[in-house]
Amino acid sequence: MPYPHSPDSPHRNAPGAAPDAVRPGWVELAVGLAVMALIAFGLAPLLSQLGMSGPTAGIVGGVVSGGGGLVAFAAAAMVRVRSWSAFGVRSTAARWLVIGAAAGLVAFVARALTVYLVTLVVDLETDTQASYAAGAGAGLVSLALTMLTLAVLTPIGEEFLFRGVVTSVLLRYGALIGVVGSAVVFALMHGINEVLPAALIVGLIAAELYRRSGSIWPGVIMHMVYNAISLGLLALAATTM
Repeated sequence: MPYPHSPDSPHRNAPGAAPDAVRPGWVELAVGLAVMALIAFGLAPLLSQLGMSGPTAGIVGGVVSGGGGLVAFAAAAMVRVRSWSAFGVRSTAARWLVIGAAAGLVAFVARALTVYLVTLVVDLETDTQASYAAGAGAGLVSLALTMLTLAVLTPIGEEFLFRGVVTSVLLRYGALIGVVGSAVVFALMHGINEVLPAALIVGLIAAELYRRSGSIWPGVIMHMVYNAISLGLLALAATTM
């Protein structure tokens, strides 16, 4: 199905952007999200029953979210044989990586303001990622492992799936549906809780970076910077308590 929006769409003209004929479709999206849901809502609760401590649970949670995203992406990519460039897994200009890094800082500031405003209106479940905070504040080794899983593996896995597959599919129907729709899906996969507004902001910025650059890597960098700042502040708070 061709794009219904104008020929001068940034995503259509992005360097190396995949033609509509090879772009992933609804089957890939359904397979990817089904596998991710199975891992997130099936495997994760089973792991929580093993009685792991806070830091260990946070590190394992990062492995599950990041690794789960990569497994789900791989499942979607195997539906039909094609180059991974159809999913935005392609090189990009250095300036887009710099823009992605700057966007990570913007996302963090926007998240802080948005979560504060939302919690003034809606009583959302809190401490849903308390184990991540425990991992960041439990010493240098724990912090390093938490950073590796949550600030490296998780952004890669989530961007491969939610931007590489979900955003790619929804961009068929225009920039608004592609960017906003994929961000909403990404946010809802985090559950209805205090994390949802933050996930929505990260999803919106990452999807727009993908739409404009034609590559998932600026969004990966943005996501990494955002998570690293968040974890760094959690570690700092833990050492000053």
